[in-house]
Amino acid sequence: MSEKTNYIPTIGIECHVQLKTQTKLFSEVDNDARGKEANTCISPVDYALPGMLPRLNEQGIKLSIRAGLALNAKINLYSRFDRKHYFYPDLPKGYQITQMYHPIIGEGYIELPSGKTVRIEHAHLEEDAGKSSHEAGYSLIDLNRAGTPLVEIVSMPDMHSAEEAREYVKELWRVMTYADVTHGDLYNGNMRFDVNISVAEAGSDTLGTRTEIKNLNSFRSVERAVEYEVQRQIKLLNKGETITQETRGWNDATGETTSQRSKEVAADYRYMPEPDLPPIQLTEETVDQEQQTMRPMPGWYRTELGKILGKDIIEVLLDYPPLVSKLAELKDDTAIKKIANLFSSVLLAEENASLLNDELPSVTQLSNLVEMNTNSELSSTGMKEVFLKFFDPEMHYKDTRTIAKELGVIQENNLGELEKIVDAVLTKPETQKAQEDYKNGQEKVLGFLVGQVMKESRGKANPSTVSEILKQKLQ
Repeated sequence: MSEKTNYIPTIGIECHVQLKTQTKLFSEVDNDARGKEANTCISPVDYALPGMLPRLNEQGIKLSIRAGLALNAKINLYSRFDRKHYFYPDLPKGYQITQMYHPIIGEGYIELPSGKTVRIEHAHLEEDAGKSSHEAGYSLIDLNRAGTPLVEIVSMPDMHSAEEAREYVKELWRVMTYADVTHGDLYNGNMRFDVNISVAEAGSDTLGTRTEIKNLNSFRSVERAVEYEVQRQIKLLNKGETITQETRGWNDATGETTSQRSKEVAADYRYMPEPDLPPIQLTEETVDQEQQTMRPMPGWYRTELGKILGKDIIEVLLDYPPLVSKLAELKDDTAIKKIANLFSSVLLAEENASLLNDELPSVTQLSNLVEMNTNSELSSTGMKEVFLKFFDPEMHYKDTRTIAKELGVIQENNLGELEKIVDAVLTKPETQKAQEDYKNGQEKVLGFLVGQVMKESRGKANPSTVSEILKQKLQ
């Protein structure tokens, strides 16, 4: 059988976003278990003692509204909870409280940097399960995550390549963090992606049998998993075999997906209305209040900063929401361009990237830094040195000029003082030949002479001013 190559992948993604509430969705215990000892962030509600009833976290509702607004989605004023029954050892109740029939977030969309639009089918509010870890001959259960509030965002199957899938999950991460819905810590599972993949021959009116790859927690893993799974399914179809609808896991080390279990359908979960929680009834005023506090989304920054900066640098900077917000506060186009270049070329270097986790410089510090550079008080090198000191715990509270003075990088612009330094350099024996060469038309030696003046001034002389003084004196 000859192999076919005209297959089209179809991809839909479900993303679980952990909301940044202080407490869990239905109990009054810490919602942030990062670095905490196992089974220390739990309550009787979480491990389902008899008679324990859930109590809804109001902040979870507000953050869900914000998530919906970031998704350009309809906020459903009426929503309710359902029970989803299944047995997992890390879900003590034997069911999950979720929203099957009346989700809080309706249809929406996300526009990707490439211009492609991915539709959102809906997003619903639910609780997370705990975590099982498997050792040789036994398993351990940590219920710290049990009851963690999640918004599950379900996309339409609008993606058709691994690149589009990666672009989508990254943009989804951006809009959720810009909306201040989640901490966005992928390493600790603040956002997890379940990717549904099928392939079908080009031109086919029906989709192929899909598989679901669970719990991916990085953009690169999503891209690699899609690439592998698409090729795996194509190879099976070319052999005349069928695709099994199933849930598969991803192994980052081997770069392969592996079968985990057959894929459940809605009937398997025996959904029923949650009797212990009343429906959620919102008002337009509540939604409007959240809308008023929303910060600009990445698309807005692309449009505004795109008038000043190149697309590539904008995409790099958008990964740091507080940074981009700070840039927009600068207002002046020249200042934005200079500071953006500093952030991208200096801080995003591998050895300095950790500085972005610290407190950012103030708008006043950054504006003064640009002003001193524009006034030739700081060279580009001096500007970078001062900029890095903004992140030094011992200096970041100081004003720009004070830091520049302490570093000794303020350029000398006083013509009288510079002429004295130039005259001193021109009297030195080691500069005589260069002076003669310049007078004989070898202008490139001017750089050597400027360098000698810079050395004499200990780097404080303004090189452009020095160059002009030298030209005048050597004519």
